[in-house]
Amino acid sequence: MKGEPDFFQSLRDEFGGGRQWLDRVVVLVYAVLAGLAVVALTLLADAATEAYGSLRSMAWWVPLVWTPAITALVVWSIRRWAPGAGGSGVPQVLVALDPATPIAERPRFVSLRVTVAKILAVSGALLAGLSVGRQGPSVQVAAGVMLHARRWLSPGSGISDRELLVAGGAAGIAAAFNTPLGGIVFAIEELSRRLTERSSGLMLAGIVIAGLVAVSAFGNLATFGRVRTDGISWWTLLLPGLLVAITCGLVGGLLSRLMLASFTGLPDRFCAYRRKRPVAFAAFCGFAVGVIAVISGGSAVGVGHEHTRALLDGGELGEHQPLVFTFLKFIASWLSAWAGVPGGIFGPSLSLGAGVAADIAWLLDSPHATALIALGMCGLLAAVTQAPITAMIIVMEMTEGHGMVLSLIACALLASLVSRMISRPLYSTMAQFMMRSLREPTVEGSGPR
Repeated sequence: MKGEPDFFQSLRDEFGGGRQWLDRVVVLVYAVLAGLAVVALTLLADAATEAYGSLRSMAWWVPLVWTPAITALVVWSIRRWAPGAGGSGVPQVLVALDPATPIAERPRFVSLRVTVAKILAVSGALLAGLSVGRQGPSVQVAAGVMLHARRWLSPGSGISDRELLVAGGAAGIAAAFNTPLGGIVFAIEELSRRLTERSSGLMLAGIVIAGLVAVSAFGNLATFGRVRTDGISWWTLLLPGLLVAITCGLVGGLLSRLMLASFTGLPDRFCAYRRKRPVAFAAFCGFAVGVIAVISGGSAVGVGHEHTRALLDGGELGEHQPLVFTFLKFIASWLSAWAGVPGGIFGPSLSLGAGVAADIAWLLDSPHATALIALGMCGLLAAVTQAPITAMIIVMEMTEGHGMVLSLIACALLASLVSRMISRPLYSTMAQFMMRSLREPTVEGSGPR
C-alpha cells in the first residue's frame, strides 16, 4: 500500500525533468497548430461558399455546368494524390486508432499531407456547391497535425499515438463548432470510448488551446445565436417534439443507410459504373446536385447554415419551402456523399433536421417553431451519427439552448434509437470496411462520408 504523497518530492520530480517539460511544450505548440489548421479550413470553406454563391447569381444555369466540372476535378485530384483525404475524415481517424492498423499504413489515413489535401479538397467541394460540411473533416485535419508531434517527442514521454489522435480529433470538433464540451463528449462517445487519466489531460489541453485559437479568430459567439424558449412549457412541446424526434430518426436512419450502401457498393449498375468510372460518376452526381441548386434557389446545397439560421431567427419560416426543401436537401446530401468528394455530414444534418422540424411546425401550425427546429437539428444529427450525447451537446452550445437540455437529450436518444432500427452506425461501419480494404486492396473505397 502506497503512503501519502510527499509534496516537496513531487514538486522536485515535476520541475526536475527538463525533457518532460519540453515534451509538454511540443504538445501545446502542436495544439495551437491544430487550431490554426481548423481556422484555415473554416476560412477557406467560407470563402469557397461565398464564391459559389457569387457564381450562381451570375445566371440560373451556372450550377448545371460548374458543379459537375468541379466535382469531377476534386474527385480526380483526391484519387490521384491523396486517397485517404476522401470522405468525412472521422472513419479514417477511427482506422488510425485501431490497434490492428499497421503503423506503416497509418499515414495513409492521418498525416500532415492528408491534412493539407483535406483542407483544399473540402474547400473545392464547397466551391462546387455540393451539400457537404467542414466540421467532420476538422477531426481528420486536427488529428493529422497532432500526430505529427510524435517525431519531436522523446521516447520516454509516455504520450502514445492513440492519445495524440484522440486529442487532435476532439480539438478539431471543439474548434470547428466552437463547442468545447462537444469535443470532449465526441472523443469519449465516438473516438476513444475509454480514457486514462493521462490521455484525458492531454485531450483537455488540446481542446482548450485549439478552442482558444478558434475563439481568437471568430469570437466567442454561438453559431446560431440564442434559441428563445421563454414561456414554453414541456407539455406544449411533448407531442410535436415526439413527432420531430421520430421523424428525424427515420430520415436520419434512411440517410445513414443509403450512405453506407453507396460507400460499400451494391450489385447494381450504378455502383458498377462508379467502380469503373469514378470521375465520370462524380460528374453525374454533381450535375444532379446542380439541378437541385437551380430548383431550390441554392438553399438546399452547401453546408446549409444560412438557411438554418434564417429558420431559427424568431421561428419564422420565411422563404422555406415546406417538404420541398427537406426532400431536396436529403437527395443533395446523399448524392454529394455518393460522388466520393471530401466533406462531412454534420453541417448538412443540422440543416436537414431544421428543415424537418420546420415542416412539422408548419403542418401543425405550432407557435413554438424555434424550439422544434432546435430539437430537429439535435435529433437528425443524433440519428445520422448515432452519437446522441455529442449531438445534444453540440446543438445546445451552438444555440445556447441550456434551457432545453432535457428536451434535447430526450429527442437525441429517441431519434438515435429509431435510427438504430434502420441502419448500422455510420462511422464505425465505414471504418470496419476500410480496415477490410487494407487486406483487400481491390475493394472499392474512394472515401467515407
